[in-house]
Amino acid sequence: MFANPLLPAPSQDPWVTLHDGVYHALVTDGRNIFLRRAPRPQDLFQQPATTVWRAPHRGPASRHLWAPELHRLDGRWFIYYAADDGRNRNHRLWVLEATDDDPAGPYRSRGTIQTGGWSIDATILPAPNGQRFLLWSGWEGPDKGPQNLYVASMRDPVTLAAARVLLTRPDQPWEQHVAAVIEGPAVWQHNGLTCIVYSASASWTVHSCLGMLVNRDGDFLNPHSWIKMGPVFVRTQETWGIGHCSLLPLDDGGMIFYHAKTRRARGWRDRNIRAQTFTCDAEGLPRFGFPMPIQR
Repeated sequence: MFANPLLPAPSQDPWVTLHDGVYHALVTDGRNIFLRRAPRPQDLFQQPATTVWRAPHRGPASRHLWAPELHRLDGRWFIYYAADDGRNRNHRLWVLEATDDDPAGPYRSRGTIQTGGWSIDATILPAPNGQRFLLWSGWEGPDKGPQNLYVASMRDPVTLAAARVLLTRPDQPWEQHVAAVIEGPAVWQHNGLTCIVYSASASWTVHSCLGMLVNRDGDFLNPHSWIKMGPVFVRTQETWGIGHCSLLPLDDGGMIFYHAKTRRARGWRDRNIRAQTFTCDAEGLPRFGFPMPIQR
């Protein structure tokens, strides 16, 4: 179905969503956010890119734009992304809102989300009762340390309703290769299950892989309601440095979009975007198998 890679290096942190029969993809080059649209997912990354946001020349959100996501909430389009002023310690989550009912914009900045400190990789976690939560990766304090996953209920698309809750730490050996990192959460909901699939270990190394948290009771703010599984998507002899996925449902499973490294040396500039389909087990848990090698 997919001819990998979908985008050549450097490309990473893919976000894909389906709305009214059209697939939408967001990526960034660190200063600009680009949108592509297509009626079929396999054609999506072959389409010309539309620039929907250019970072200002200076200021707190002018550099290092990471992992943009497009969400339609309350009848409006929003883009969530991380950015800083050129210093990593100042990375925060930012929100854009479309001024028209068009995912291509134009957009206006709604400012930062007050998450309590260093934050990246925001995504939306919807509850069956209509409640909405924000998930992200962050540090515990003001100084660089292990990256944890946090969750908070939302008052509206740009405001948290309560302080963050620590969902999980990188406490497993497969989450601690080179650096203790959990980031890039993606939500999968099927058959009453809610799963968070996330990147683990240092993203600039071959060790990066995907883990998963599973919730069966809907108590999203209770860390004890989440069961950790993993790793669930790991490197092979032909594919390594797997990270930051986006998940979409199919009738008999789903599609996973992700990035992987093309060189074994440490770094980010060699990553490219790929995709493949996956199945679900009888309970509804995704079974990703192994990453397919790129077509040469």
